[in-house]
Amino acid sequence: MTYRNDSRIVMTLDAGGTNLVFNAVQAESEILDPIILPAQAESLEGVLKNIIAGFREVKSKLDRSPVAISFAFPGPADYQNGIIGDLQNLPFFKGGVALGPMLSEQFGLPVFINNDGDLFTYGEAISGLLPEINRRLEEAGNPRRYRNIFGVTFGTGFGGGIVTRDGLLIGDNSAGGEVNRVRNRSFRNWDAEESVSIRGIKREYARYAGIDPVTCPEPREIFGIAAGNVTGNREAAQKAFDAFACDAADAIANAMTLIDGLVVIGGGLSGAYPVFLPTLVEEMNRPFETMSGLPIDRMEVMAFNLESREGMKSFLDSPSVTIPVPFSSKQVNFDPAKKIGVGISRLGTSRAVSVGAYAFALHQLSC
Repeated sequence: MTYRNDSRIVMTLDAGGTNLVFNAVQAESEILDPIILPAQAESLEGVLKNIIAGFREVKSKLDRSPVAISFAFPGPADYQNGIIGDLQNLPFFKGGVALGPMLSEQFGLPVFINNDGDLFTYGEAISGLLPEINRRLEEAGNPRRYRNIFGVTFGTGFGGGIVTRDGLLIGDNSAGGEVNRVRNRSFRNWDAEESVSIRGIKREYARYAGIDPVTCPEPREIFGIAAGNVTGNREAAQKAFDAFACDAADAIANAMTLIDGLVVIGGGLSGAYPVFLPTLVEEMNRPFETMSGLPIDRMEVMAFNLESREGMKSFLDSPSVTIPVPFSSKQVNFDPAKKIGVGISRLGTSRAVSVGAYAFALHQLSC
């Protein structure tokens, strides 16, 4: 599925706790300079007026009428009906706000709202990692093709989204792909997000370095320390990222037992992949142990690091063999290897969210 030659325009919004960033997307590309307005205001009315004003400014800059509004907004929410629930960063939304219906009435357009993890994954499925991997498989002469992808975002929180056979899995309660609620591998009474996040990296670095968490550097600096580019406690930095990687791997491996597809990673922490991705993939493949002490595969599939030359080569190789059809003279091809790949966002998280919002709107309009 691609919309690269589609002339329709969709107005979009990236809603954070600090800023509202508006744009418009056509043919899978943002076509305006971002319009930025504050997310905070003194009342709910003020927040909503900022959202309306942002979209009005976008519309005034377009040379043709948009066909929809589509954007990411924090949850919890009833996304299918456009109703936003109780938000920690935007407390005025407490009790439920019909944001989608309001915008639809204001602009006379269909409005689609999802969370950023969903739209990030959809963007990567449309024109990011998923089509790139299928193209490379074709170039390598490998007949396998992938149609399922699980996206995760590592940052302030731990987000997720699932695309299966060209469709975004929203769920019956707008709660599909909420991987942050998986149990924490290291701290059994916590959810995974407490470790797979910026605060998790900082907490572990402070612990291993023996420093006050208040004085802990930010993850970008901790990554520089682990990579040997910044002065600091390198052993503590690598241990912090290893702990992060192991907890993330456990959550992702749990998801992969149900989803069985590619994994794409985005978010602010994804740029540190050189120091965490090898451990993450290794941990995903680490076997369980039976009661008799024998190993059993952690997953039914084998994960490969798509950012490693060796990992990509092994992933693209096809070990298919020809086997006979019983009681027949015919033969068929059989590929005994079950593989999934884990890679970093090809579009960048923000662009993937925009492309995902655009593609989701056009897909819904054609249904």
